[in-house]
Order: sequence, then C-alpha cells, then structure tokens
Amino acid sequence: MTAPSDLSCDRTACVCRGRVLMIPRAEDFPVDDVAVDVLVAGGAAAGLCAAIAARRRGASVLLAERAPLALRGGNTRHARNFRIVHDGPADWVPDAYREDEFVADLERVTEGECDLALARHLVRASASIAPWLADNGVALQSRDAGVLPYSRRTAFLFGGGKAMVNALYATAERLGVRVAYDAEVAAVRTHDDGCEAEIVRHGARERERVRVRLRAKTIVMATGGHQADLDWLREDFGEAAGRLVIRGTPYADGRGLRLLLGLGAQAIGDPGSAHMVAVDARGPRFDGGIVTRITGIPYGIVVDRTGRRIADERADTRRTHYAQWGPRIAAAPGHIAYLIVDRDGLRRAGPTALPPVTAQALPDLARRLEVDAAALADTVERFNTAALALQPATRPVREPPLAAWPLLPGLTFTRYGVRVDGAMRVVMRDGTAAPRLFAAGTLVQANILGRGYLAGLGVTLAAVSGRIAGEEAARATTV
Repeated sequence: MTAPSDLSCDRTACVCRGRVLMIPRAEDFPVDDVAVDVLVAGGAAAGLCAAIAARRRGASVLLAERAPLALRGGNTRHARNFRIVHDGPADWVPDAYREDEFVADLERVTEGECDLALARHLVRASASIAPWLADNGVALQSRDAGVLPYSRRTAFLFGGGKAMVNALYATAERLGVRVAYDAEVAAVRTHDDGCEAEIVRHGARERERVRVRLRAKTIVMATGGHQADLDWLREDFGEAAGRLVIRGTPYADGRGLRLLLGLGAQAIGDPGSAHMVAVDARGPRFDGGIVTRITGIPYGIVVDRTGRRIADERADTRRTHYAQWGPRIAAAPGHIAYLIVDRDGLRRAGPTALPPVTAQALPDLARRLEVDAAALADTVERFNTAALALQPATRPVREPPLAAWPLLPGLTFTRYGVRVDGAMRVVMRDGTAAPRLFAAGTLVQANILGRGYLAGLGVTLAAVSGRIAGEEAARATTV
C-alpha cells in the first residue's frame, strides 16, 4: 500500500491537549484529481475508528467530515459510555458481562428485529474495543474512581464524548490521516478496480464552495442517519416532526444514506421508527445532547396540554424509562407534555440543565404552563386519592412548591440504514456485497437494533463497526 498522498495542503492550526495540531483545509485541496487508498466519509466515532484502523493497516486515508472543525464528531460528542463484553473485572469495568448476556439483552429489547449472526459478530468484537480505543488515545474512567453510576455492562469515557473525539482526531493526525472539514461526499461511483467521489467543501457563501474530484480504492461511509433532515422526518412522522428535538448534530442529514440507496444499496429498518426520549422543551432544537434529557418522571405526573395524564409514570422506573416517554409525548395533543412534581418530587428528580417552572399553588402553575386549570386540578385530585391508598409505593403531588418541566420528544437516531455483511461491506439490492464499498455507525445500526435500545450501545456499534470497516477497506485495497 502507498503512503498518504501529498495533497499539497497549506495548514491551519488548532490546539488539542496543549499541543498544536496542523489541520489540512478542504479548500486547499487541488481541484484536479486526488488519489487515496481509503476515503472515509463522516468524522464521528465510526468514521474515526475506520480511518485509524485503515491507516494502521498501511493505507493512505482521507477523512471527509461534513461539520466544521468546531462541531466535528457528530453525536459522539454527547456520549458518555459504551457497552462491552468482558469475562472479569478490568480497569474500567467491574465484575463480568459475557457474550451470551449481551446477545440476550439485544434479543429482549429488539423483540426479534435483529440480525443475530451479525449481532453476535459485533458483540464478540466489543471485547477488544476498550483496550483498542485506549491504545488510540481515548481515556477511560477507572472503575474505582469518580462519581459515575456502577455499571458492569458499560465503560465510561473520561471527559465524555468530546474528549474521545479529540483524542481520536489527534491519533488520526499523528498517524497521517488527512482530514477535510466542511466536506461532504456528494457523489460516488464504483467500478471493478476502485471508486470515484466528488467532495464539496461548504464555505460560508455559495461562491466559496470548492469541488474536489477524488479517486479511492475503497470507501467507508459513516455519515450517520437522517434524523437532522426535517423534511424527511415530516414524510414519516407527519405533523409531530415539527415538534421533534434533534438531540445530536445538525449534520446527520441523511445525504450519505441517500447516496448509498441511490447506488443500489439494500435498505434496512423503518424510516418512521426512531429512538426518542423526553427532553426539556426549552432546550435547543439541535445538539442538546444528554443534558436536556428529563429523568424525573417517576417522581411526579405527566399531563398533556389538556391537563390529562398520558400514562402511568411508575409502570417503568428503570434507568431507561425516559425512552418510553419520547413516543408518548410525540403522540400527545400538540406533541407536548408537562412533568409536574411537588417538593418531595423536586428533591428526588435532582438538578436539571434548565430550572423548572415553579408555583406555590396549582392554579398558578396551570396558568404559567397554559394548561386548563380545572382539568389539571381534577387530574391531580384523582392521582392523589389513588396515591394515598398506595403509600408508600406512590406519593401524592401536593406539597408546595410545585414545579414543572415542559417536555418534547427528543430524537436520538432513526432506525433506518443499509444492510451490511460481517466485513461491513454494503449489501446491494441483488443480494451481493459491494467489494469496495463499506458502511459503519448509525448507517448500519438497523441491522442490529430494529427496535428498542440498550444503554451505551450506540458508541459500541460505531467503534466496532468502524474498526472492522476500516480494516476490511484497507485489506481490499490490495485486491
């Protein structure tokens, strides 16, 4: 394999962990042909792991990141942990979490909507992903330090997802991976001995756009799902799409997915199915991440804008209960709801990124929320009557101050992508695997997660599928 191509880049500098990194800019690429062994589209965990894995196999690699430098890293920036197989305690996880347990958990939450053979392949590969990430600069939280919750299933990132992203970019740069920011892979053509791609560099103004023609032996697509394309969401979620909060990057707009489908890739999953959670309605439309998630629902009641309860708030009090509420809020009148707690509930719910709306009396709270006061009073009275009969299992909502959070459905990812085989090669509609076209990350998640969710699974699938795709893409350059 060849060394990284000399792209004749001028450089611009950024600082990461106290040292200056030289970052090539996409507008500096010559407009004539650029040649590279592996082109990776997408600069979050999947793309970064693919780029590093391919480079470590000796391939020259160009990573095209759709976002600007300041927003690089996709949804990985909001991550905090990832699920891994281990047969005993390690520096970053206690006890054990074995392969059969992991697969059984997947079978349970997906209710059969899972390629079990592929799932087992990726689950098995998760056993080595933590030390691989650590070897590539990612710092992991020691299991006996910090204040993070006990977990034998997941390892926690020291410094969170942003630290992981920065570490992987630093490693990729050190290894010689070329990075282009504001760069979209806008067109792809494949043939027997390689691929051709067109990369568009998005400047601040239309006339600043630069188009680059690129030749690659293989391509790894890791551009994420289509959850940030509001028009596409409207096609599948209807009127509720106008209320959906996109918890992650605004650059996961489905363009890479459309490219693959246009090339004849076999679609998998349901574009109208998504992982949604309850989030604070006052947060940002994009990129709110984990901090706007509302987890105090079991300590109060959730009402819609008519003042009526949506469902039993205590039917599911597991850590993942908030994921049940995203779809419920999306189906509520006006696609909005309100969590109401009293003094005790406020204490149990804990701090939130944005302070709750508070009032000493229910009529005043109803006015501030613009909820029908009479209906809300009736709802609270009915709930308290039932709660008093069930104490201490259920506590009434009555002691001031009363507090409330407005809730919207927060969309994490859509369950729609392309089918892949065990080497992460894209499977075409005729059932054959494309020999030079690979996919990773959210683009392949629907193969494993047709429904449901497991904590920490997103980063695991991204890192594992990205590593496999990068290694296989590099291997295919010698064929």
